[in-house]
Amino acid sequence: MPVMLRQRTLKSLVRTVGIGLHCGCKVELVLRPAAADTGIVFRRTDTDPPVQIGAAADAVGDTRMASTLERDGVRISTVEHLMSALAGLGVDNCYVDVDGPEIPIMDGSAASFVFLIRSAGLQEQNVARRFVRVLSTIEVREGEGRSARWARLEPHFGFKLRFSIDFDHPAIDATAQDVEVDFARDPYVTAVARARTFGFVSEVEALRAAGLALGGSFQNAIVMDEYRVLNTEGLRSGDEFAKHKILDAIGDLYLLGRPLIAAYRAHKSGHALNNRLLRALLADRSAYEVVSFDRDAPAPDAFLRPAFA
Repeated sequence: MPVMLRQRTLKSLVRTVGIGLHCGCKVELVLRPAAADTGIVFRRTDTDPPVQIGAAADAVGDTRMASTLERDGVRISTVEHLMSALAGLGVDNCYVDVDGPEIPIMDGSAASFVFLIRSAGLQEQNVARRFVRVLSTIEVREGEGRSARWARLEPHFGFKLRFSIDFDHPAIDATAQDVEVDFARDPYVTAVARARTFGFVSEVEALRAAGLALGGSFQNAIVMDEYRVLNTEGLRSGDEFAKHKILDAIGDLYLLGRPLIAAYRAHKSGHALNNRLLRALLADRSAYEVVSFDRDAPAPDAFLRPAFA
């Protein structure tokens, strides 16, 4: 029997401390419950007064190596892993307080954020969830030939993502290059959340000269030289590289402000192209509709799974 899908927030406040991947600074993160229809709202608590930025596609500024929210010259970067966990566990409303310019990187995946959300618990709210349902295909591309990158949203009664990678690197080539996650069958916590970000020793000097990756280490990223993975523990799975790209995409897409009912397909996409895809969708009002599901309208199976399955 169909049931109404209700909005959810946290049951209680939860906090942690970590290092910013790019700033290299110590940051305290606090997740707080929020009223229905609040959405995900970030707050820089170290500014006077605190600056508040709601999760929205047009709030994304810098997309170099991360998705960064910006307002009035104030930035909150590397929001994608936390946004991915909030999306994967179905959190609609939450305040995210941070006392620095970046969300802490934790272990480079979304697993620590899943642990925080589980620790706080989830609370249903007496208001229907609102989804953005894609009605026609939207695609963005850059480059041609083998260098081409693209991302696409297609109509689909559920939420699934397929991502293909091409890094021409021995360690990455030995893993799965094309991966799909369908939330009608694949739980976020076990299928996606533990996949870590990755980088190359050869790029470290240039990144740090640009003020990026100042907090990167073997504790929060997969690190590779020209031939192999340097982390002593190796990979967590044989598809960790492609799965992390899916983890990032889930977080980037949740910056729409509402969960998507769609199929996402991408090749070599990143934060910039994912944001362009959201803006292209929003620019075409005929390409989507905002919907809710109640007792008279069955919801997609992808959104009926227990959050902590």
